[in-house]
Amino acid sequence: MVILYEVHNNLYVNLTNRCPCNCTFCLRQNRDEMNHSGSLWLTREPSVDEVIAEFSKFQMESYDEVVFCGFGEPTERLDDLLLIAEYVKETYQKTIRINTNGLSDLIHQKNTAPMFQGKIDIVSISLNTPDKERYLELTRSRFGIESFDALLTFAKNVRPFVRQVILSTVDTTLSKEEEEKCQKICDDLGVTYRIREFE
Repeated sequence: MVILYEVHNNLYVNLTNRCPCNCTFCLRQNRDEMNHSGSLWLTREPSVDEVIAEFSKFQMESYDEVVFCGFGEPTERLDDLLLIAEYVKETYQKTIRINTNGLSDLIHQKNTAPMFQGKIDIVSISLNTPDKERYLELTRSRFGIESFDALLTFAKNVRPFVRQVILSTVDTTLSKEEEEKCQKICDDLGVTYRIREFE
């Protein structure tokens, strides 16, 4: 099983294949790996101890960040994720980032933002679109139309507990007008807007 894999100068953690969304554009729809990682489809979810043990196999000083992002939504295993993040931060003093759909509160049915304090540095959330109806069309979230507003609420709530919150869209998928609307959403929330390259 591929638990840790390299992308650019970062080390990625593949914790789960579970996700409340079934996005039309998700990379796992048409590939099994990222950056020659080997298949990111897990035969089972690795334990916290198994994940922690994997870090010793890598030259940790060569990575800029440890990123929780694989073929699933990392906050599906939020408690385990935070234990692993705490270990990595204490042992290797690395910046910790989560790439997430921002639906952690809906997954766990509570305000999860305070749990991130002291463990996570950067939260990067896929915004995808400035429109809640279009968001549901694209993500096919099992939580329905409330997903978009829940994402924005999470972004606002988590901001005091982490160093940076980023909302992202993909280059070439939105009009300039839509990107301007996304920028305004981010400005209103006090978070960073990033347009990432299409992979």
